[in-house]
Amino acid sequence: MTTKKRYERPVIKRLESNMPNKYGSRTEFEPVTHIENIPVSELIARYGSPVFVVSEKKIRKNYRAARQAFETRYPRVQFAWSYKTNYLNAVCNVFHQEGSWAEVVSGFEYDKAISNGVDGSKIIFNGPDKTEADLKKAITNNSLIHIDHLEELYTLQELAISTKQKPKVAIRVNMDTGVYPMWDRFGFNFENGQAWDALNKIMYSGNMELVGLHTHIGTFMLSPSAYAVAASKLARLAQMVQQKYDHEIKYIDMGGGFASRNTLKGSYLPGIDTNPHIDDFAEAIASALMNSDYRPKTPPLLILETGRALIDDAAWLLGTVIANKRLSDGKRTTIVDFGVNILFTSFWYDHRVSPAQPHTAYSEDTVIYGPLCMNIDVIRESVSMPLLNKGDQVVVHSVGAYNMTQWMQFITLRPKVVMIDPEGTVHIIRNNEKLEYLMELEQMPQHLATFDL
Repeated sequence: MTTKKRYERPVIKRLESNMPNKYGSRTEFEPVTHIENIPVSELIARYGSPVFVVSEKKIRKNYRAARQAFETRYPRVQFAWSYKTNYLNAVCNVFHQEGSWAEVVSGFEYDKAISNGVDGSKIIFNGPDKTEADLKKAITNNSLIHIDHLEELYTLQELAISTKQKPKVAIRVNMDTGVYPMWDRFGFNFENGQAWDALNKIMYSGNMELVGLHTHIGTFMLSPSAYAVAASKLARLAQMVQQKYDHEIKYIDMGGGFASRNTLKGSYLPGIDTNPHIDDFAEAIASALMNSDYRPKTPPLLILETGRALIDDAAWLLGTVIANKRLSDGKRTTIVDFGVNILFTSFWYDHRVSPAQPHTAYSEDTVIYGPLCMNIDVIRESVSMPLLNKGDQVVVHSVGAYNMTQWMQFITLRPKVVMIDPEGTVHIIRNNEKLEYLMELEQMPQHLATFDL
């Protein structure tokens, strides 16, 4: 029995065989039918639609490439996995198996790292909101506490006295690196003397051990030279501490913020062609540290809290077309079964979206909407796409960072997340939500338990 072919209206389309226009070359789509040699249709059939798919092999490859980039340029390097980027336990443990410490920014993330088996001394505790209970726990576990503000510094001084323990601390430093707007919300400013004042307070107190300096100059940074400026200024602070107190800073933490290969909204060219490579950041940071005047007996450990650049391209979101329709101005729209509630980064990126099956050669400027009853639920505002039919499947690329931590249970329930191991076996690493799961957290007052309509 043969299946009746779908009708496609005839069209006339100009072929562009000469130089590209200002929008680039001809857009041609190759269907992405497999993820790590597993058919997309099979993944959706087994685990539902939508579904996040994470590649363990790709994570390990990215991590090893980044480590090599820095270790070939600087003698002492340590990565610390940024939990806020993706704190699914299986993802975190891939990084920990590769040798990465944990970098956390809340008591919740700290507890997650401990439950994953990370030794307390290998946890870096960042962020402006550390409760007294959080700080006590971090002190007891010998963790590295990065002080964000004076209130935290004074609290640590009191805890050091009351617990008779000496916290291992660093300060977070913000600074002018030539990139604007400047991130000066977190930490102590370099230029106006706040950072030097905080360091003096720590050294004069005598009840805290100053072990490091930390900065995180921004997010999705496209300028490696800004990191060179930041590294030079931290090295200058370290030199000042050494000169005044004869005290050596044991590590310099450059934070994260390295751009992935995604394309930011409004970019003229695709990120895969224009964004800096991890080697560019490594060269800028390592050169700045080695060329500085800070010369301790042992070179300070260089810590990187890289998140996005190591995992963005190691995950995909698979979904299904719900319907097609035309807007009032005639523009084509395609509605898919995943929205901005689980693809939060669609507010920032023009994600590449690929059909997952053979398709017509005709393409058209299309708006891709999610299923939410909200006008802002837009996956792509305008993208040249081949015609997709109801039931067709699509693949969204490079979704590994922040989507599985910033997602929301809103209108639709959050889907499964699966990981493909290096041998090609698929593992569920987070189950899909069900109504019963959400209802467990609710309580009904007795007077509202019944009604009569």
